[in-house]
Amino acid sequence: MNINKQFPRALEDEAIFILREVAAQFEKPAILFSGGKDSITLVRLAQKAFFPGKIPFPLVHVDTGHNFPETTDFRDKL
Repeated sequence: MNINKQFPRALEDEAIFILREVAAQFEKPAILFSGGKDSITLVRLAQKAFFPGKIPFPLVHVDTGHNFPETTDFRDKL
């Protein structure tokens, strides 16, 4: 039972490690941001990886014109 509680934390730790490695090894990384659940999760992981600083690479959002207003509002505040 204890393993099940540790598993999500291990995944989060691995994702944070990968984000830091990408920032260290590549010249111009970016995160593609659609406003969906996967993108929001990735941005949150990046925020945790580089806290208390800012995410060291840009978020790229391709505005297709088919977004909910809440999506673009959230993107702009982010």
